[in-house]
Amino acid sequence: MKSVLRVAVCTIAAALVLGTGGTAAAQPPAACPNIAPPPPVDTSEVPAPGMPVPEPVPVPENPVGGDRLVECGVVIAQGLPEPPAEVTAASWVLADLDSGAVLAARDPHARHRPASTIKVLTALTAIHALRLDDTIVVTQEDANQEGSRVGLSPGVTYTVQQVLTGLIMRSGNDAAHALAMKMGGVEVTLDKVNALARELGALDTRVATPSGLDGPGMSTSAYDLAVVFRAAMSEPAFASIAATHNTQLPGKPDGPPLEVWSDNQVLLNYPGGIGGKTGFTDDARHTFIGAAERDGRRLVAVLMRGENQPVRQSQQTMRLLDYGFGLSDDAPVGRLVTTSPEPPYVDADAPAAQAKADASENGRPQESSMFGTVGGPLTLIVILAVAAIGVLTLRRRRARLAAAARRRHNGNDHP
Repeated sequence: MKSVLRVAVCTIAAALVLGTGGTAAAQPPAACPNIAPPPPVDTSEVPAPGMPVPEPVPVPENPVGGDRLVECGVVIAQGLPEPPAEVTAASWVLADLDSGAVLAARDPHARHRPASTIKVLTALTAIHALRLDDTIVVTQEDANQEGSRVGLSPGVTYTVQQVLTGLIMRSGNDAAHALAMKMGGVEVTLDKVNALARELGALDTRVATPSGLDGPGMSTSAYDLAVVFRAAMSEPAFASIAATHNTQLPGKPDGPPLEVWSDNQVLLNYPGGIGGKTGFTDDARHTFIGAAERDGRRLVAVLMRGENQPVRQSQQTMRLLDYGFGLSDDAPVGRLVTTSPEPPYVDADAPAAQAKADASENGRPQESSMFGTVGGPLTLIVILAVAAIGVLTLRRRRARLAAAARRRHNGNDHP
């Protein structure tokens, strides 16, 4: 009885620490300091007045993908040659898309901002949630989105597949917003996108905007993006669009078709290129995903927080792919997961019945059984826990409203 009470009290204390700004859940399991992206250089991530700054995404107790992937520097198997010196991105991952073997990496779980590479996760969410032949009538709000746009025309009807094409090939923020509205609105879409990240095991990831424009708490890692891209490439609709060099979309009424070219130089210029995604914001710096196939083997390279020095990010990616094709899968330093290695996250905003059902499905005792076996003293503790959850719920709702307000009023730099 006493041990049960001690566990309950500790659990409530941990929840209260998190809810009041403590950092207990964000302590790294090793010496790597990168539990959150570097400080922003502009105001794009400043919450609305009175709203809290989101805590860093909690660091899993066990490194996702393998123990070596918690290392901060270059991670390679013993005896392998060093990666190309031209690859200067702060964090990167080189992996086999088919086997999931991580061949080499640098600070793979460091948290950075994804910029437009997060559109891969937005696209995958839309593919799961919508039919490709569903239609979307583009609005003026879609067309007015900040940053890069494919050029969707207000009032014109597109299929979901056509909007996905603009999202992936030309990094259209107008396409990202149109898809988000089709999925129920920006906030609903963010809930879906973040839920999918957790389901895939991308536990470094918190998405604040569907397009990748910077927002409060935005975070991912090179490892997570490799996991997400691998999952996306298993979807024929995504793989087909990612491999397309150029196509046409409906243009303005009575106007010519809209010609669309891929912006991924690995796809256009690297032998065997099969797709990827580019990204840039002032806070994220350059981010890049590039994938290629050679002799029946498919590799992906993900680079985060890079600069176009000493060569451009696309060229750094190509040299990293060249390096990877010279390695074998026999001595991987880790694995890309396909599902979350941790129990599913239960949203505090979800109905209580659904939370109870999720707990039951995952082998956790339901609340009724706790009351039946422990009795009165635990009842008070559970009431306190419910109150703490209520505080957390209110904070999350306010944070989401703040993010939405900031996106409406603040500008962002994005290609």
